Amino acid sequence: MTGDQAPRRRGRDETEEERADRMWGELIQEVRVAQTGVQILFGFLLTVVFQPKYDSLAHADQVLYIVTVFLGAATTGALIGPVSLHRLVSGRRVKPQAVRLASRLTFVGLVLLVATTTCALLLILRVATHGGFVPWLVALVVAWYLLCWFVLPLWTRRRYTAR
Repeated sequence: MTGDQAPRRRGRDETEEERADRMWGELIQEVRVAQTGVQILFGFLLTVVFQPKYDSLAHADQVLYIVTVFLGAATTGALIGPVSLHRLVSGRRVKPQAVRLASRLTFVGLVLLVATTTCALLLILRVATHGGFVPWLVALVVAWYLLCWFVLPLWTRRRYTAR
């Protein structure tokens, strides 16, 4: 083929291991951001039960609190999981597989984070306002999360990924 007929080259010239190293570094940076937020939220949630007002909460709000704490614990596990995975398989020549698994754990963690923050917001707004508009506000915030965290990234991937 002549110069103008050569196929256009896309992507990076890297081995599978080099790609896994790069993707691992990017993934860990992303996880650090999410981990910080969920750890602060989870830490705050753990203190609520020890507040004097907790006993006066309606039964439904106490159940919502327990569900929120459970989701926060699950989110924390999913988002810290990639760090543990890396530590336990480091040096075993399985980084490409570890990156794929860590990426899945991170995605699960983000889904759980949507659920955790939704429940926390619902609980806080129910206790703070007792207003009938609370579910609508929470639905609006959830829609915003879904747009920012999933819809726009998936739209970008679909639109700009080579076919």
